[in-house]
Amino acid sequence: MTRDIAPETAALPARERILRTAHDLFYLEGIRATGIDRVIAESGVTKVTLYRHFPSKNELILAFLKYRHERWMTWFDAALLRHGAQHADAKALVPALAEWFAHPHYRGCAFINAVAEIGPALPEAVVCARRHKQELAERIAALLPADAPQRELRARALAQAVDGAIVRAASETDPGPALEALAFSVRTLSPSQP
Repeated sequence: MTRDIAPETAALPARERILRTAHDLFYLEGIRATGIDRVIAESGVTKVTLYRHFPSKNELILAFLKYRHERWMTWFDAALLRHGAQHADAKALVPALAEWFAHPHYRGCAFINAVAEIGPALPEAVVCARRHKQELAERIAALLPADAPQRELRARALAQAVDGAIVRAASETDPGPALEALAFSVRTLSPSQP
């Protein structure tokens, strides 16, 4: 089934249309479940055009992961600021993630999903996921006071708690318990703020 291409998307260069279409389909329906023919049909390009920009599905998957990383980190930084992170406060994690979990198209972490779906077949996807998770831990570390004892370890533990909350929120009908557990982790692992 081909969807109508939105006018703002139709005006984009072919590469961008392909990437945006692949992003939406890979995230919402899964990488393995989405065939190249579907990406071609929904992005409104020819097979030749797709393969000119992305010579293989693996290259399209890696481009999707890079694109997803950039988009998600931009959103995450803005969400943290909206919820008080400008004061180096890890408590901003909980409302920022609550905002994401409430999105009607929320389907968990694209990187966790990609590793589970295709990790053994595409090791480069695992490398992309590691980079994403490392950058997430660095953003979380920035929410902790610079002089916090074991700051990096606390940041990694909070990043792991975030990943757990992401998986729980994706697998349950109510993200409330996942957010409550994350809030407990934040209170436990964050040094008291002045």
